[in-house]
Amino acid sequence: MTVLSGFLPIWAITAVGWAAGRFDVLGKHAQTVLGRFAFAFAMPALLFLTLSRAQVSDLVAPGVAVFAASVVIVLGLGLLLGRWVFHRKRADRAIGAMAGAYVNSANLGIPVAVHVLGDASFAVAAALFQTLFVTPLILVLMDLDAGRADGTRRRRILSLPLRNPIIAASAAGVAVAALELRLPETVISPVQMLGGAAVPAALFALGMSLNTRTGPATGPATASATEAAGQLHRGRAERRVLVTLKTVVQPLLAYALARWVFGMEGHDLLAVVLCAGLPTAQNAFIFASQYRLDTTLARDTVLLSTLLSMGSLSLITWLLA
Repeated sequence: MTVLSGFLPIWAITAVGWAAGRFDVLGKHAQTVLGRFAFAFAMPALLFLTLSRAQVSDLVAPGVAVFAASVVIVLGLGLLLGRWVFHRKRADRAIGAMAGAYVNSANLGIPVAVHVLGDASFAVAAALFQTLFVTPLILVLMDLDAGRADGTRRRRILSLPLRNPIIAASAAGVAVAALELRLPETVISPVQMLGGAAVPAALFALGMSLNTRTGPATGPATASATEAAGQLHRGRAERRVLVTLKTVVQPLLAYALARWVFGMEGHDLLAVVLCAGLPTAQNAFIFASQYRLDTTLARDTVLLSTLLSMGSLSLITWLLA
């Protein structure tokens, strides 16, 4: 029950979102609006508050280095598979790789760490690494598809921190932490209220997306049916691969690196493997929605990895605790 209790709020909010979408409580544009709200306002506020209070020095711990290596290696595998096996475009490859490697270190990792490890410091350090290094990389890869000429691409990359609220808020939070600034309560309070809506809005939009239905194929009957069947098969295979990367490969890789390369054991080893085994963060779905990419892949990976990780995290805890 210690691991399960961390999942209950996630499933509850997602289920309410599904019900709202199923019975059309908020209208047909609600999912899009909620996703944009989370991406443009709520998530930036949450990231700014988290990073402004964080200690960047926490990233130098050996356990965080192992976790970072597992994320980067699986991210690279996801990008390679997306290009050479599933033939995805660059932006969709980035979302697929994110779905296979980016862990839910904040709204799930922190409560699970508190229940299992008795301390959330490692989950916070993991979230800090992902926010500072992985998120900008994913957003740059997605944004590259928007500009075609080399000059346009360079300008888009250089202006990305100004155009993207996630990166801008993260950079501002790191600056506040580095300068050790104390922000007044009049500034913190509204940002905190706005940031508190990030996780519920993202999960609610995720739940609403479960009611999406794919329309029938159009065009020549034989060609369309064959192409649709091929796409369906590739989609299912890609989901299975990404969920396997997230729930099996990444924690095993983290264990191998921590145990046999860094010589970690006991509580430190459990913290690394448990954090690496966390399911895909709903950020992947929100990013796909914001950039008008295939949200089905990210949505299904988030849900399936979250469902399976209830068992895998319990097994990790039983074996290593």
